[in-house]
Amino acid sequence: MYQFIRSLLFTIDPENTHTYTINLGKLLQLFGPLNALWSWMFRYEKTALKTTLWGLEFPNPVGLAAGYDKNAETFRFLEQLNYGHIELGAVTYHPQAGNPKPRLFRLSEDQALINRMGFNGAGAEVFASNLQKIGTTKAIKMVNIGKSKIVENAKAVEDYLKTFTLVFPYADVFIVNVSSPNTPGLRTLQGKDELTKILKALVKKRKEFAPTTPKPILVKIAPDLTNSQIDDVLDVIKKTKIDGIVATNTTLSRPKSLLSKNKAETGGLSGLPLKDKATKIIRYIAKKTDGKLPIIGVGGIFTAEDAYEKIKAGASLVQIYTSMVYEGPALPKRICKGLVTLMEKNGKQNIADVVGKR
Repeated sequence: MYQFIRSLLFTIDPENTHTYTINLGKLLQLFGPLNALWSWMFRYEKTALKTTLWGLEFPNPVGLAAGYDKNAETFRFLEQLNYGHIELGAVTYHPQAGNPKPRLFRLSEDQALINRMGFNGAGAEVFASNLQKIGTTKAIKMVNIGKSKIVENAKAVEDYLKTFTLVFPYADVFIVNVSSPNTPGLRTLQGKDELTKILKALVKKRKEFAPTTPKPILVKIAPDLTNSQIDDVLDVIKKTKIDGIVATNTTLSRPKSLLSKNKAETGGLSGLPLKDKATKIIRYIAKKTDGKLPIIGVGGIFTAEDAYEKIKAGASLVQIYTSMVYEGPALPKRICKGLVTLMEKNGKQNIADVVGKR
């Protein structure tokens, strides 16, 4: 069924398609009685999939990556699609129009996307207001925080803190985004000194807000870092005592295997071509940290086998986005059902038992 719907959607500009689906989600979540239908169609709940991390119980390890719901408008509907967590944003303190259009491209032959959106969004005040309205949820609410384009890097700490302050009361987990390739100079904030300043400031502010029950802070890294650069990030994480890492964001590299005519577009590449690269980085981080640092694995997950591979490499949670565009809203359920089958085949009682069992 979705293959037919996709054939129609793919005749439309990809960003317009995204806008239509966001508006549809906003509309559908207004009709509470339909939640039973969505649950019947899309939800799949098994005790074996539940995992506890940072004191939070995740219904399952499969989440939606940042970039889909930039303004926290459709969480209630997305939750019905069987996501165990949803990463909203990226949100910036200042409202932003983003980069000039067109800025989102399908690479259908490669099951990939290229985007150069540029953190377009309504800004932190609107985002926080929408987030507050969501209320209590089963799925874990994660917020991806980016830097405003108009703010120079020298003032990045202040910019991150302003957004963090506004959204803190309403989110469960925070992801510090210093790795998007579409904001000029942002990736330089992955450098040791710059990143230390940002994370130390956020940890200090967190202690002010919640001295006894700190909410997790993670950092999201690029897949284009060298091992030495990753080591620097891990040193910063250890020094600042933040709670985990998201590996990885989109890549600026272009594999020779790409077939689509859109492969020459500038921006971050996501989807299937990123799968092995992201898994390799997850495995490296897990080994360097002796499996003690929680990792959210992102990049090229299309099947339960893909997710299982990243979990075995060391990821406690995984996220999808591009594959959802190609495979449809039932994908989280299919992945979760497949994970249960794989666990049964390998004699595992809980998904946590799989983490790092490479």
